[in-house]
Amino acid sequence: MTGRERLLATLRRQPADRVPVSAYELTRHGVFGWTGEEPSYAGVMRAFDEYAVELPLWGGYTPPDPAVPIDRQTWQEDEYAVTRATMHTPKGDLTSTTKVTPSVRTTWTVEHLCKTEDDAERYLSIPPNLQPIDVSGFASFDATVGDRGLVLCDTGDAIGNVAPLFEFGDFTVLAMTEPDLIRALCDRAHQQIMHTLRGMLEGGCGPLYRIWGPEYCTPPYLPPSLFRQFVVPYLTDMIELMHQYGCYARVHSHGRVREILDMIVETGADAIDPVEPPPDGDIPLAEVKARYGNDLILFGNMELKYLEGETPPEIDARVKEMMDAAKAGGGYVLMPTSAPINVPLSPKTEENYLAYFAAGWKYGEY
Repeated sequence: MTGRERLLATLRRQPADRVPVSAYELTRHGVFGWTGEEPSYAGVMRAFDEYAVELPLWGGYTPPDPAVPIDRQTWQEDEYAVTRATMHTPKGDLTSTTKVTPSVRTTWTVEHLCKTEDDAERYLSIPPNLQPIDVSGFASFDATVGDRGLVLCDTGDAIGNVAPLFEFGDFTVLAMTEPDLIRALCDRAHQQIMHTLRGMLEGGCGPLYRIWGPEYCTPPYLPPSLFRQFVVPYLTDMIELMHQYGCYARVHSHGRVREILDMIVETGADAIDPVEPPPDGDIPLAEVKARYGNDLILFGNMELKYLEGETPPEIDARVKEMMDAAKAGGGYVLMPTSAPINVPLSPKTEENYLAYFAAGWKYGEY
């Protein structure tokens, strides 16, 4: 079977030749396509080409909103490129600051857009940007991925768009003390999200979607009662729309998910990732499979810290354990919980990724 056929069979709960082996954000295309171009990742990417299915991220493009201009200033501080953005809202300006460095492929937010409740009210004064979105690039992107895998259409949920407006500690306090404010922000975000999602679906984007954001409301940060308030209704709405177009919804949530898995199933989700093992998560993969294997396709459960810090024999043993826990009956995709972002890639991480791919192929055959 091709990678695409293998993934589709798994999503449809049809027989497949083997468990799909994913490299998560290691990919040759899309947002994380830099891993296919970075010389220090070349050895890992050769093994990726031989063994892995590809699941590159793609999101619909919403044009900038002329009603809410944003000014940006960028300067250099040592190795960091610093960008300060000023958003001119109907009720006053909001500012945020980010940093990037060539040696780590990520963006750090060092000043969040909303620092106070007044800032949140300024943000709420911004009308949703309901201009048509541009999905014209999806078909060619999908064709580029081809039989290697599936494009993973990417979208946040309401809380995924609201929580990063604040420093995380401030967000958790506001969620507990000012739930009406957080709910108002979620309602506004959801209107924008559903507009974009509908445009993606009508434009033929699919069949697999990743929805990120629910993890902001998982224990120990917030109690399950707030997950039900700030996640379940919005997520359910999104998934119902996806299902109307024959698409699959994969919910992304790191951390401790034991107390919210029933609610994830309640939303109609088709799959979940990355199913982190204890102690980072709080429920073993075998238990998730036993309790939810008929409801959810499971993507995971190889911790990145194992790939960065253990040895090839340990990685081989972990992959075998994961296959023993979740392979039977299908509905499982072997996948790391994250991907390296450092440049250059360390030789130890490369060695362990090679062991991971080989073990996934060795133990994954049905």
